[in-house]
Amino acid sequence: MIVDCHCHAGEGDGFTGPWDTVAPLGSYLRRAAEAGIQRSIIFSAFHSDYERANRVIARLVARAPQRLAAFAFVNARSPAVQIDRLLRDTILDEGFVGIKVHAHDARISRAVCEAARRLSVPILYDVMREVAAVELVAREYPSVSFIIPHLGSFNDEWRAQRAFIDVLVRVPNVYTDTAGVRSFDLLAEAVQRAGPRKVLFGSDGPWLHPGLELAKIRALRLPPVAERLITGGNLLRLVRAPQAWATCEKVRQKVSARTSSTGGVS
Repeated sequence: MIVDCHCHAGEGDGFTGPWDTVAPLGSYLRRAAEAGIQRSIIFSAFHSDYERANRVIARLVARAPQRLAAFAFVNARSPAVQIDRLLRDTILDEGFVGIKVHAHDARISRAVCEAARRLSVPILYDVMREVAAVELVAREYPSVSFIIPHLGSFNDEWRAQRAFIDVLVRVPNVYTDTAGVRSFDLLAEAVQRAGPRKVLFGSDGPWLHPGLELAKIRALRLPPVAERLITGGNLLRLVRAPQAWATCEKVRQKVSARTSSTGGVS
């Protein structure tokens, strides 16, 4: 099974670029299917109200539980009580399978890490090239899996990416995804030094083409077992599949019941 671990969806409210305006799934899902990608992890675009944004994501998952699962986006600057409530609601009640945090909003906090530990879910944390604190946080919470996308920097900060590979090698509960990594040699180095169990396929859809991002993994020419780990096996292990995917059907049923009782989508 090929799983894309990194795809945005829904609408933002910042209107400064696609990343906080709109992330439509239509073209992405068609392109993913054509590339042989069977399932995708989705999470919101940037938003000032992630409680509202996560509800939209839950409805998207409910429409296609066989294709989609979700990570709950949270602003780490929010009060600890609010973080705890949002994550408990989305993960325990709505069936989300992980947490998304972005340094664009705020650096990760203890409240987020404690919630991930209690709920036994991974955190996808975009550090925006500030990789120095990754080891500190990950060693403080050894039972939490931290997925650091883009080898630590979407903007191709090669110094940050190279420094992050060292962390990826040393720290057992730190992982990375391949979304938007344009330096092929650094991607190959990460897989060679840290091993295929530490790397997850991600596309950063819908803005990047999932088929092109998947082609980078194929171009590594790894043994079939190693390629399968990167393209799905690692993610499924971290979200404790198949139990995680079974929750998607529960979400669909819950949203369907809610829609029937209100006469429309809430």
